[in-house]
Amino acid sequence: MKSKDHVGRVMDQWARERPDLDVSPQGVIGRLHRIGMRLTEELVAEYAKFGLGEGEFDVLATLRRGGAPYRLTPTEIAERTMVSSGAVSKRVDRCERHGWVTREPSVTDGRGRVVVLTGAGKRLIDRAFTAHIANEHRLLEGLSRRQRDDLARLLEQWARQLGV
Repeated sequence: MKSKDHVGRVMDQWARERPDLDVSPQGVIGRLHRIGMRLTEELVAEYAKFGLGEGEFDVLATLRRGGAPYRLTPTEIAERTMVSSGAVSKRVDRCERHGWVTREPSVTDGRGRVVVLTGAGKRLIDRAFTAHIANEHRLLEGLSRRQRDDLARLLEQWARQLGV
């Protein structure tokens, strides 16, 4: 018989100490939390190979997946990345310093600016995203295609329920 994982051992301890409580949610939430932390480590390590942090990767990927002409307002970037406008500004600043994006005047709002993916930024995010997807495949290789599909469907259902 396999030994229990960390979460299983924690659940056993709580069941012993608090038999009046159903601790079964820890089996899902505890494991998701631990997996999430590990995935973040793995993803960030891949971004670093391209000189990118998580924030820069997010900005470049958001601009790239939006399609040509690869330009968005800071507000649009914030909405599509789910971070604050202040965080977007810092991330865009870092990308601009590296020449991956530029800020240009908006053609629709005389006071506004748009963030534009440069050629260098597009080439970088294309290489980094290719490696990122290969890394994600590697991270899921222990699950069959059907298991991945089932898990994705369940997580989507749960995310909708939670409003995320």
